[in-house]
Amino acid sequence: MKVLFIGGTGNISTASSRLAIKKGIDLYHLNRGNATVPIVGVRNILGDIRKANEVTELAKHDWDVVVNWIAFTPEDIERDIALFKGKTKQYIFISSASCYQTPLSYPVITESTPLYNNLWDYSFNKIQCEDRLQKVYREAGFPMTIVRPSLTYDTVIPIAIGGFNEYTTADRILKGKEIIIHGDGTSLWTVTHSDDFAKGFVGLLGLTQAIGHAFHITSDEILSWNMIYRILAESLGREAQVVHIASDFICAIEPSFTGTLLADKAESVIFDNTKIKTFVPEFKATIPFATGIKRTLQWLDENPERKLINPESNEKIDRILKKYKALNG
Repeated sequence: MKVLFIGGTGNISTASSRLAIKKGIDLYHLNRGNATVPIVGVRNILGDIRKANEVTELAKHDWDVVVNWIAFTPEDIERDIALFKGKTKQYIFISSASCYQTPLSYPVITESTPLYNNLWDYSFNKIQCEDRLQKVYREAGFPMTIVRPSLTYDTVIPIAIGGFNEYTTADRILKGKEIIIHGDGTSLWTVTHSDDFAKGFVGLLGLTQAIGHAFHITSDEILSWNMIYRILAESLGREAQVVHIASDFICAIEPSFTGTLLADKAESVIFDNTKIKTFVPEFKATIPFATGIKRTLQWLDENPERKLINPESNEKIDRILKKYKALNG
């Protein structure tokens, strides 16, 4: 197969790129050439997909699959439809599991769970992208497939506050400082290693029967947020000094957390992966969080410059803690 990844070197997509190459796929990347770790076997096309004058080379190619890892708005989708209509046998849009109904009326999520999230612009825009692709599929046969990752990690720390691209909360744990877990920490969540995600995702490339369908791809491991933070702390060789604070209170003090908490991680979510296992029978997530997070921390330790400690995040955490303690003695 001849496949184009728009992006392809990010937290989620790097593992999928490596697996695609391993499986013998003729993989091209369209990006700006900023990848810090080149992926052996990938053919690179330099350019910014958002700048028409930088992607003229695309007109020379026909593709079996095009995957856009960095489309976020309906305008991005309109551009891709214009670029790739008649030029690809399959177009895969990377959406988000945060598009699912918020708050949920039923905690077990399948691909037929309604899409409804107006608390977070990121999710709302992804829903609009999906709507546009569904319409062009129905009306013009544009060969789209939708993939909805949930909280997927490789080079990031998958926690709600002071994590992801930051090392802030990990640093607080190492220094014995208090950290915040939203709610009472008993709500359930799933974190997925990108190597596991890649098994399901690469299996969809070129899969004719996946045209017109949407899939989420997650681990089947279900953890409470208390357990996620406990595993992180144990992997750091420390015991976390935890303060539980209601998500509503956190977001009232720091509205910037509304998207990641009230619009995404504040309530229990359980993913049913029956559909991806049916379409890609070899898919099985095999990396538990207790193993995967150690890989991430080792990767960060190999280059301390990767450990971003954000003073603004620290200030927000300390401000929330101070106001919470003032109200609770």
